[in-house]
Amino acid sequence: MRYGVRSVSMDDISTQLGMSKKTIYQFYTDKEELVDAVLSIMLESNRKQCLADKQKSENAIQEVLLAFDMMQEMFANMNPSIVFDLEKYHPAVSKKIQYHKQVFMYQVIKQNLERGIKEELYRPEINVDVLTRFRIESMMLAFNTELFPNNRTHFVSIQEQILEHFLYGVSTVKGHKLIQKYKQQQKNLNNGVKQ
Repeated sequence: MRYGVRSVSMDDISTQLGMSKKTIYQFYTDKEELVDAVLSIMLESNRKQCLADKQKSENAIQEVLLAFDMMQEMFANMNPSIVFDLEKYHPAVSKKIQYHKQVFMYQVIKQNLERGIKEELYRPEINVDVLTRFRIESMMLAFNTELFPNNRTHFVSIQEQILEHFLYGVSTVKGHKLIQKYKQQQKNLNNGVKQ
């Protein structure tokens, strides 16, 4: 996650683990299988956390912000080149990410938008399908190193700006007030930690 997939060799992995490559190859036939296993664990963890956040959230906006907190932790040490590496060098693994986005993430975001409309936090006239697809793709924008060169140090900040733009765009006035409330709570929490 930190260095990208291509730049990390099986030698690097064995050195970090303090075991021989031969031992690793007893469990994984090649780097492709290892990358697939790691990604599968991450996607399953993401799925479980999204469902847990949905259950414990008070409303649609809080659900999105809880999901963003999870993403911040995940993205904090992530090298943006990882998406490119997977697409170019591990296409089968990359397809798993695409499937996760198009099936699981699509349902989570769609249900969140529908929930927000019912709670009168999101505008009732929005096209749920279009904005669900837009949100999925907008989450991937920060990975585009051509669009955001040198984005590694600002990766989470870019994601936060994109999310905030999306949330304000779909929200009603009631939703805007709730976003402001949560932002203020987060600011207070951050200031309390610093003191």
